[in-house]
Amino acid sequence: MKQSGPTRRQPRGLKFTLTFGNSHCQTAASAQPRRSALGSAGYNQIERNQAIDSRQLSELLERIQRGETTVPEALEELRSLPYRDLGFAKVDHHRSLRRGFPEVIFGQGKAPEQIAQIAQELARGGHHVLVTRASEEAFSAVQRVLPQARYHPLARCIVDERSIDRPKKAGVSVVCAGTADIPVAEEAALTAELMGNAVERLYDVGIAGLHRLLEQVPRLQQARSLVVVAGMEGALPSIVSGLVAAPVVAVPTSVGYGASFGGLAALLAMLNSCSPGIAVVNIDNGFGAGYMAGLINLGTGPRG
Repeated sequence: MKQSGPTRRQPRGLKFTLTFGNSHCQTAASAQPRRSALGSAGYNQIERNQAIDSRQLSELLERIQRGETTVPEALEELRSLPYRDLGFAKVDHHRSLRRGFPEVIFGQGKAPEQIAQIAQELARGGHHVLVTRASEEAFSAVQRVLPQARYHPLARCIVDERSIDRPKKAGVSVVCAGTADIPVAEEAALTAELMGNAVERLYDVGIAGLHRLLEQVPRLQQARSLVVVAGMEGALPSIVSGLVAAPVVAVPTSVGYGASFGGLAALLAMLNSCSPGIAVVNIDNGFGAGYMAGLINLGTGPRG
């Protein structure tokens, strides 16, 4: 899973008080035996009482109603609440409260059963589910516990959107140089869409045929943020940035022949761009680019 920062963990078997301003939240943590197998319902794992219980939540809401705690103070209490421990993974249910978007699962290197259990736990908390670098085998495991999940084979992503009918904010454009770059571009586009952005896609407009890009300039200039994906020599983000006012998130890909060094040549070219307003993410990191462009467009953070 992708990490956004250190997680606050409660000591086992202790009861203590967290103080936030003038309000207090008592929290109990108790250890129970670990079970690593995926249960039939998917929830028969470690229950450490690490999430807020109904009594504590009722007390918090009553304090708000009586005027003893403000809404911002209550949100600060909730932000500090911990994760759910599955034994092999610690699912951060409160990341969407802290960051505005739930934890995302990096599928590469994880067993399909592990991915399925993490995905089910996220969905149980009412969160969107996004799995990047996911195989079809992983999707089969996820679909058994989340039948509504969809697999995007080109992007290698599994998506389970919890609020499909919500309106999305226009303003993100995802541009890629060649057809071989589309998998990375699609990972970026799916990420931005799941955050609440409407995404316009402009594919196969690389510099080998610059006229293909130039006729799209009016559309490019409507964007509030752009993701520009390119391999080979990695020149496309610099050209796009010189044509638009919006910030550009550049993504080098590993597409290219020997001297491209698996995307390193494109990465260095983008880092050395003379056009201001370009931020560069890691090689093939469509997720990171889509997330950044989505944040820029939404302004106040994701609506996940």
